[in-house]
Amino acid sequence: MRCAVLGDPIDHSLSPAIHRAAYRALGLDGWSYDPVRVHSGGLAAFLDGLDPTQWRGLSLTAPLKREVVPMLSSYDEWVAATGGCNTVLLEPDGGRHGLNTDVTGALMVLGEYDGPLDRAVVLGGGATATSLLLALAERGMSQATLVVRDPARATETVQAVAAHRSAPRAEVVELAGITELTGDVVVSTVPATAQVTKLIDAVADIPLVFEVVYSPWPTPLAAAAAASGRTVFNGLDLLVAQAVNQVVAMTGRYDVPAGAMRRAAEEELAAREVR
Repeated sequence: MRCAVLGDPIDHSLSPAIHRAAYRALGLDGWSYDPVRVHSGGLAAFLDGLDPTQWRGLSLTAPLKREVVPMLSSYDEWVAATGGCNTVLLEPDGGRHGLNTDVTGALMVLGEYDGPLDRAVVLGGGATATSLLLALAERGMSQATLVVRDPARATETVQAVAAHRSAPRAEVVELAGITELTGDVVVSTVPATAQVTKLIDAVADIPLVFEVVYSPWPTPLAAAAAASGRTVFNGLDLLVAQAVNQVVAMTGRYDVPAGAMRRAAEEELAAREVR
């Protein structure tokens, strides 16, 4: 059975290493998982060319997570809530069912933390920020501050958060004007290059840092948080957790080897560093 991760660019993806490790551990010798470059605007043609008797599942990354939604025949509550889909199950009858395992993966990661998560600060306002905010809303978040360069680009994220059944409050502040920010958790979805000293200092008193970037590691924010003794979750935690949920959905197996998948990701990252 064939599976793949789609996006543009795609060569950087760790998903093939992670999913293949799962297949090996589960004894799924007839399963394959490959990276496929699909550019924005090219997804419909790619999907139409697949034989659903040979293909089972697709992982989607940028820029395809929102593009795919109108092409689905059904989808889960998190696709509906976020407007983004990172997993497509291809059914034998031609149906396409969409999932957002970014949200469920984030819930798995946050489940390792037993502190309060009432107030969140989120750096960035895109699709990943939306998924993390909805996971936090599930964990009891009542207030969120989104720090962005362009407030207009966070509109969909704010709407998605406000529509959650717990109706958290969400405000948007511009990066250029920030000073000190307070909260229970800071989620960073911005590149390491955007983590300037002013931004790091502004969130220096927030006890939990959820850094979605995993390479290069540590990011400036993660390094500062670790040096001050704060709890840090990283993007590899999220990547593996959401992949565990994808493997369950695609294979129907619940004995998914999360440890082997994590080791495969770490080994692939280490190998890239010496190339």
